[in-house]
Amino acid sequence: MIYPRIIAHRCGGALAPENTLAGLRIAARIGCRGVEFDAMLGADGVPVLIHDETLERTTSGLGGVAAADSGQLLRLDAGCRHHRAFGGEPLPSLDQALRLCAALGLWANVEIKPATGHEAETGRAVARASAAIGGKLVLSSFSEVALQAAAVEAPLLPRAMLVEAVPTDWPGLLERSGSRALHCAANSLAEDVAHAVCKAGYPLACYTVNGRDEGARLFALGVSAVFSDRPDLWQAEEM
Repeated sequence: MIYPRIIAHRCGGALAPENTLAGLRIAARIGCRGVEFDAMLGADGVPVLIHDETLERTTSGLGGVAAADSGQLLRLDAGCRHHRAFGGEPLPSLDQALRLCAALGLWANVEIKPATGHEAETGRAVARASAAIGGKLVLSSFSEVALQAAAVEAPLLPRAMLVEAVPTDWPGLLERSGSRALHCAANSLAEDVAHAVCKAGYPLACYTVNGRDEGARLFALGVSAVFSDRPDLWQAEEM
């Protein structure tokens, strides 16, 4: 599984409203080859792009994502909280985001982000939608249950286990979740662990890296990719 080296976090990093089509377009314009975004289910089971279980931080809406259907969610303003210049930018569906990634030639890390109690359902729905569109992508999640459900729904899609700190039994974790890669917090990654994961042949990606020096340190350890809020700090040929 080949990763782009610099992956724009939540679509466009700090350059655009998170988890929006505007972010994808900006990432492509600055030369990014890869993006990451979060997919959660609305009340009708349609995956939409949003990180939080509630709407207030990033959209014009109120309440829980899982309590609103996709018709309501896709009418929300997902740009106004970032900057008034992005006012009116809609909250997108996963289908819309993947189709735009395909059109822009972007590799995508789709993070399965289930609301509490919806782990398996979200894994299945996100995998089903991702398989229908296709393209260059990997599914990731902090939830073993979500990844296992995704594996049953779309066994050919590559999957990655998300953790904060790499646990001692990381090989077992990857096996149980059916994952072919490991994603972890950059500030928790020890040198010996990085070497062990890479030596075993698993791609290792780290979040969230917003400085070139930190990126260089991680790449020297064998890390395949970093997720960044500041993809503009790298040149297109480095991505």
